[in-house]
Amino acid sequence: MTTVAAGGAFAASLRRPFVALAASWKASRPVERACYLVGIILLLAGVFHLVIFVIRGGPWEGPVSWRKPATFGLSFGLTLITITWVTSYLRIRSRLRTTLLGVFAVDCVAEVGGITVQAWRHVPSHFNSETAVNRSISTMLAVGGAVLVAVLVIFAIHALRGDPSGLPSMRLAMRAGFVTLLVGLASGVVMIARGVTLVNTGHQQVAYQLGGFLKPVHGVSLHGVLVLPALAWLLGRTSWSETRRTQAVALASACYAVAIVGALVASLATMRTS
Repeated sequence: MTTVAAGGAFAASLRRPFVALAASWKASRPVERACYLVGIILLLAGVFHLVIFVIRGGPWEGPVSWRKPATFGLSFGLTLITITWVTSYLRIRSRLRTTLLGVFAVDCVAEVGGITVQAWRHVPSHFNSETAVNRSISTMLAVGGAVLVAVLVIFAIHALRGDPSGLPSMRLAMRAGFVTLLVGLASGVVMIARGVTLVNTGHQQVAYQLGGFLKPVHGVSLHGVLVLPALAWLLGRTSWSETRRTQAVALASACYAVAIVGALVASLATMRTS
């Protein structure tokens, strides 16, 4: 009987996160559901282009590659879903959050759409000013990137200056996650600025080759805002004490910081050898 009871308790613990997710979906607002669905569509678009890459082959690196619509679709889809979820913990006016999420969702679609169009045209998407069409799409991506940064910085300010709801472990995870997000945004701005500078000084091909020199840092830091709050959320559904959960989140945050520093060192080392 003890074994049966233990098995039932284990099964119940496995079901608990899924039950919580279902309850969260039922309680979500229309704008949140819309953002979740758009995020899923972007994820599916990323998977589709990953399959295209496997079937058709071609280079993984470089300015013209099926990697770009695949990774951007996956990354933007995951980020949209993440931001929709984590901002529900922020103490922010409902109308402002709805507006920001709507702008963010539209911008995510525009960014992935522009990159996807250029991939199917077999031309670079970023730093491409060789024709009027390419210049227009490249400009749209740059402007869209600026809008994304503005929206995410507003959310980050509310997370860092305000008092996110939830247990202490979740509040720590939210703040640490938004700090990593800011690092990701800063690395993206630096890459864009470097690429634009190279293009404006007549080094178009060099911009394609070296404009994304901080991609490892960008990729790692951008998703800390998902990993750390998700860890806190999962720990909140265990039997651990809140003190122990907070300590685990603090340790995970420190490990994530080390990973970001490691990615930065690798990026700078690669740049020096290029």
